[in-house]
Amino acid sequence: MENTSGQGAQSTIPPEIKGWSWAAFLMNWIWGLFNNTFIALLTFVPLLNIIMFFVLGAKGNEWAWRNKKWDSIEHFQRVQRKWAIAGLVILVAGVSLGIVGAILAPSPDQ
Repeated sequence: MENTSGQGAQSTIPPEIKGWSWAAFLMNWIWGLFNNTFIALLTFVPLLNIIMFFVLGAKGNEWAWRNKKWDSIEHFQRVQRKWAIAGLVILVAGVSLGIVGAILAPSPDQ
C-alpha cells in the first residue's frame, strides 16, 4: 500500500492504523500539538474536554496519520506506542503521588 500520510482528507487510512489511540487519549493536547492534530486543543474547553478525551481516543490515530507525514506504518505505530507508554507512566506517577500525598498529609485534628 502506498504511504498517503500527511495528505489531509486525501489520505487513505491503512487498516493497521484504525482503532483506539491510547496515546491521544492519555496525552491529549500535547499529543495533538506534536501530531499536527490541533483539534486536541479543545480539551481546554470546559465540559467539552471530557468528551474530547474519548473522541481523541477513537479518532486520534486516523487524524495523526492524515495530519503528519510518516515514514511508514511501522514508524507511525512505533511513535504512537512511545506516546502511549509516556502517557501511562505519567498517569501512574500522578496517581502514585496523589496516594502518597494523601497518606502523608497531616490529619485535620492534629
